[in-house]
Amino acid sequence: MMSVIIIASIAIAVVLGYKTKINTGFFCILFAYLIGCFAMGMKPKSLIACWPTNTMFVILAVSVFYNFAAVNGTLEKLSSALLYACRSFPGLLPFALFAVAVILSVMGAAYFTVLAFLAPITILICEEANMDKLTGAVAINCGALAGGNFPTAALGVVFRGLMDTAYEAAPDLTPIDSFSSTLMMFGFAILFSLILIAIFRFGFKGNRNIGKGVEFKKPEAFDQKQKTTLTLMLLMMAVVLVFPVLKLLMPSNGFIGAVAGKIDVGLVAMCFTVAALLLDLAPQKEVIARVPWNTIIMIAGAGMLIAVAVEAGTIDALSAWIGSNVPTALVPIAFSIVAAFMSFFSSTTGVVAPALFPLIPALAASTGLNPAALFACTVLGAQSSAISPFSSGGSLILGSCGNEEDRNALFNRLLFVAVPFSVIVCAVYNLAVAMILR
Repeated sequence: MMSVIIIASIAIAVVLGYKTKINTGFFCILFAYLIGCFAMGMKPKSLIACWPTNTMFVILAVSVFYNFAAVNGTLEKLSSALLYACRSFPGLLPFALFAVAVILSVMGAAYFTVLAFLAPITILICEEANMDKLTGAVAINCGALAGGNFPTAALGVVFRGLMDTAYEAAPDLTPIDSFSSTLMMFGFAILFSLILIAIFRFGFKGNRNIGKGVEFKKPEAFDQKQKTTLTLMLLMMAVVLVFPVLKLLMPSNGFIGAVAGKIDVGLVAMCFTVAALLLDLAPQKEVIARVPWNTIIMIAGAGMLIAVAVEAGTIDALSAWIGSNVPTALVPIAFSIVAAFMSFFSSTTGVVAPALFPLIPALAASTGLNPAALFACTVLGAQSSAISPFSSGGSLILGSCGNEEDRNALFNRLLFVAVPFSVIVCAVYNLAVAMILR
């Protein structure tokens, strides 16, 4: 009963935010307080501790750093350079952005890092190339997730470990090769992403005039402050990427492992923010004024309500229900949709995969379904709702919008167009994959 109340409160918070134009985060905090403290008996201090400090800090730190590039014109020139490079095929810009995101993720950049780097550039490119912002957002989001599923990339390593753990808990079953299964998942994610991007690219009216009426002028040279800002941006990417990649290549090296464990994108961004301030790359007042506080409050408020849902056992109840009530033919779709729903208000790597992966070995053995396909269905389903404005990636994309009006419009389209469309297409795609590989 409590789980039903919490799920209903999440839906009501979203509807109230949409209808009243009041930040949804405020309603989430209200419901978290009423349900958590008065219905579940949580202590106020315990509820306040559910405030997602880490997420809030990372969004704040990354947005502040990239605001230097936005204020002094570096991002604008960078987007113009990428736009100019695609001047011969402007209609393929979404796929070019997708390819850049995949490459960065495969190289080892975390999902959040890729979105933090590409979101501001993508929004500007969409404005300059007459491209629908939603299509650009979907392209980089899909690229960051698909590339991350590579066996040696940030997400792929986690999924491999969870697959192995799931079979360790079922010693009577023959384990699968987690590396090849994750590689298969990577391939499925790439194909699904290309299909989804193609649907958005060619199915939305806002993309019919990509590149039309746009003068592909060669961008002016970067001035000294912009060159310095771009150098800092590249250095930050290098710092965030190099040691995690080296750790994958040399896992037994203690020094590299120790340093990699200390690398955090938020803290690194704050260090580079200090450097940017000392170099006077942009006025401090303007940089701070651009921090997307509305987005931060929305994400943090939703995080508190999500924490209450976890405390109430809502996630565990969903995973247990799948294992005992879903017919064999509908298992792939069920895993896809339930994973998408769970991911909408929880972490794929922290909650969804750990909750659903343990169900797969025994379920695959009893139904005859391919376990690698079910693992892929679960991950792709969870990632299909990652474009939600309540997610870390969606919040970064929203935070990259230049004004409040554009941000509100994109919020509604992410929530009511991108998420349901992506989830439905993914469910159908996953069913086809599971049936082909059965």
